[in-house]
Amino acid sequence: MPAADTGSASIELTPLRAALLHWFDHAGRDLPWRVGPEGGRDPYRVWVAEILLQQTQVVRGWPYYVRFLETFPTVEALAAAPQDAVLKAWEGCGYYARARNLHRAAGVVAREGGFPSTYDGWLALPGVGPYTGAAVSSLAYGEARAVSDGNVRRVLARLWGERQPTERWVQAQADALLDPGRPAAWNEAVMDLGATVCTPKAPDCPACPLREWCAAYASGEPTAYPAPKRRAEARTVRAVALLVGDAEQALLEQRQGTLLGGLYGLPLEEVRPDETGGAALARLQARLQLSSAAPALLGEVRHGMTHRRLEVEVYRLDAAQAPRPLDRVADAALSRLDHKALALLQGPQRLL
Repeated sequence: MPAADTGSASIELTPLRAALLHWFDHAGRDLPWRVGPEGGRDPYRVWVAEILLQQTQVVRGWPYYVRFLETFPTVEALAAAPQDAVLKAWEGCGYYARARNLHRAAGVVAREGGFPSTYDGWLALPGVGPYTGAAVSSLAYGEARAVSDGNVRRVLARLWGERQPTERWVQAQADALLDPGRPAAWNEAVMDLGATVCTPKAPDCPACPLREWCAAYASGEPTAYPAPKRRAEARTVRAVALLVGDAEQALLEQRQGTLLGGLYGLPLEEVRPDETGGAALARLQARLQLSSAAPALLGEVRHGMTHRRLEVEVYRLDAAQAPRPLDRVADAALSRLDHKALALLQGPQRLL
């Protein structure tokens, strides 16, 4: 029988694999992209799910996935759509660079007449990294590629009792454990185990099919593995935004940059370290060629992003002050920050 060398002990893989796959066959999640035989699923549905659910829990991302597939049921429909429509369908999912790359990759697939069928072929598409490439090539084509995400990292760190697992270590262990006979099911089994049983704060060890091999369970402190990652402290950025109009029609701008690029939102100006919010507001009004009328303060919203925390004072001017026709809000792809700002129209408040 093959064995996995963990550096301190070897474990027979045949019974371990059998235990996890048996559990998965009875307790695996019923998800909308898991339609069809192992290794023979629709690559489009798998791909969209894997991209959309990055940084998002399945229960939270499921409605967005369904909405996106209803809007763009095929890769050809996605490729033919304007970017604004794609961002609108992605609204609420965050990390909008994913949607832009998904759209670009759909164009490549449509032009080339079909999806790549190998891991290397998937890596050549915009926005597809090792995790997504391994997931789609195994789930849709049965290629023996092991996935490595947050759930996999936690399961393997606990299984081997590793406090500080590096990405390289996790991938090596995932590769060693992968069941070559059922790579698609194995990948989904490890991810499901991490999502439903081997959870970060309250693992259900009695229900775990791997507990007899698990070093973290044997230690009596499974939540100590892996050690929490140290995250860089988010930088606080102050800004002012101007609502000209109302929740139905407002003056909107298309944002630039990697985080919110392509999205529309209320005109916004960052407050420089050496100035007041009033100075930033005056600069914003000048940029928009608005009158010198004093806007009314609606309230403040806060919005957390990957490396920044925005604190935005939102002001309002009457629609008559607009320098051009207003935009229809319902037609524009807005960030959550702008939805929070528009919600201030419901009354004075501070939205976090």
